[in-house]
This record gives sequence, C-alpha cells and structure tokens, in this order.
Amino acid sequence: MAGPLTEEQVAHQLYDSLQAAACPLVQGLYLKEEESMLELLCSPSELRTNILAWTCSRINPNFANSKAARSHDPHALTKEMAAFGHELMLIQADDLDLIRGKASPRRQLRFLEQLLILVPGCKNSAERRTDGELLLSQLFAKDNLANLTQTLQPTLDPWPVHIKALRKGTKASCQPPAEIPDAAALLQSTQTQLKELQSKCDFLSREEETASVFSPSSLRLAACDLQQLMTTFSHVYEMDFRAFCNRTPPSFTTDTKVFQRVHQQLQACNTELEMLLEVSEASAAVSEEVKQLQTQPRYWSRGEKRTLPDQLEEITQRVGNSFSQFGCWS
Repeated sequence: MAGPLTEEQVAHQLYDSLQAAACPLVQGLYLKEEESMLELLCSPSELRTNILAWTCSRINPNFANSKAARSHDPHALTKEMAAFGHELMLIQADDLDLIRGKASPRRQLRFLEQLLILVPGCKNSAERRTDGELLLSQLFAKDNLANLTQTLQPTLDPWPVHIKALRKGTKASCQPPAEIPDAAALLQSTQTQLKELQSKCDFLSREEETASVFSPSSLRLAACDLQQLMTTFSHVYEMDFRAFCNRTPPSFTTDTKVFQRVHQQLQACNTELEMLLEVSEASAAVSEEVKQLQTQPRYWSRGEKRTLPDQLEEITQRVGNSFSQFGCWS
C-alpha cells in the first residue's frame, strides 16, 4: 500500500488541479519539476497571491468585485482573503502569515487543497490520482532507479533460447513487402484525379489566399499571448533574477482598455474603408452610365435613334438656325 504523499507530490497534484481548472496564471508556466511547483505554491510572491485571489473569485464571483481586489493593495487583499477563508471555516481571521506564504508548506498546501475542492468543476481534483499513478511515481523515483535498471536489464537473462534468437533476428526477418504493380498504378491514378479535382475547386486556393487576412480574433489571441508572457516573466524575475538586480521590479499596467480602444479604432477604420469602397463603386457606376449615354444611341423626342453627342449637335444647329432667322427678320 502506498505511503503518505510528500509535500512535492501534493504540490504536483495541486498544480495539475489548477491547470485542469483552466487557471490563466499557470497556463504558460510549463513547470516539470515538483520542487518548482512547491516553490510556486508555498513561497511568498505576487504570482502566488494572484493564484489564491483567483481561486477565491472562482468560489465566490463577488470576491473579484470587492474593494480590496480592485484596489490592488497587497495588505488589504491579504486581509480580505483571510476573512474569506475564515467565513469558509478553513483558517482564523488573523492567520495572515498563511495567506502571505510564510507558514509551513504543509499548511499552505492543505489550505489551497481545501479551496480547490470548493471550486466549481474542480471538486476532488487533487485526489484524482489513482493508486497506479502513485505506484508509477514511486517506481520511477531516484531511489528506485537502480532497481528499475536491474529489472529491465538483468544480469541473468531469463528469456529462453528461441525467444533470444527471435528478438535478435526481428530486424533481419522483417523484410519489406514486394511492390504490387496494381497498387502503384491505383495510387498514381488516384493522385491524378485528386489534382484534377483541386484544379476545379477554386475555393481551396481562395482559402489559402485569405488565410492571412487580419481579424479581431487574431488580435485577441496576440493579447492573450502577451499577457501570458508578461505573467511568466514576472514569475521568473521574482524567483531568479530579483536577487541579482538592484533596480525596482518592473510594473505592468492593469489597464486593458487600450486593447479595446485599438479594436474600436480598427473597426472604425474598416467602416471608413467600406464607405470608400462603396463610393468608388458608385462613382464607377455613374461613369459607366455616362459612357453609355455618350456611346449608345437612344430614342429622343422625334423618334430618331441617336447618341447624346449627335443629339446635342442637332439641338445646337437648330438653335443657331433660329438665331440666324431671328436676325434676318429684325
């Protein structure tokens, strides 16, 4: 029977539970070692505080709208989370060291585990590892690597003689199958038919041409990637680089309205471009209509079919004749 879990194993379970709950603060970390997971969840840092705040907001959505959460004051946020844990009867109201990450790792992991149990869709996610997974984790531990190597590569090979020969001659006995002329001809004809179909389907090439067109979803994806990169950089700086840097840590603005303004301006630009396109189309239509009036003959008042320039020339001649006759009478 498996023994009690170590702190590193519990931290690994909680880290997996946060990823299963789609916590955005751990999505871009890609931690592999259990020591790093334990350091993330039990060492005082801004990222650890944000993870606790996110967990509390998932349990009670009103927590994210509280005054302490919106003020971004670490001391006020610590008190608010301690009071929230006291309301859930998990900790004392003055147990601020547990919220700050200064308590023992065992207490911190237990508190986070109790919170994750209350998260919707993440109930008992920290206890989903089966006995088989625990057995594998113990089997591949550093202390058992020597025994595992001895098991996989024993000094006295227990395989029978005919099995040894079969294992050694597997590669030699596996000969490639003979080529089948009919199958090759069938593949060639199928490939030719596919090329003909692809040449007839114009929409396939159109999709490839329009695949690189800018869209709001690509901007949203780029903003999400930027946020994950900034979060990862803050964690790495806090854990590794801060001790070697004398400057104050960089502060990233929480104002996300800039992306909304950029999106609105891009939409306004697209609207103006559509209006200009409509104006261009209307201008082209008017030009085409004028061209038709000048080149195509039509029926006029006297029932004669003439073009517009010819009709204007006739009217000019008639007006000139009228003026000349009027001059003769006078």
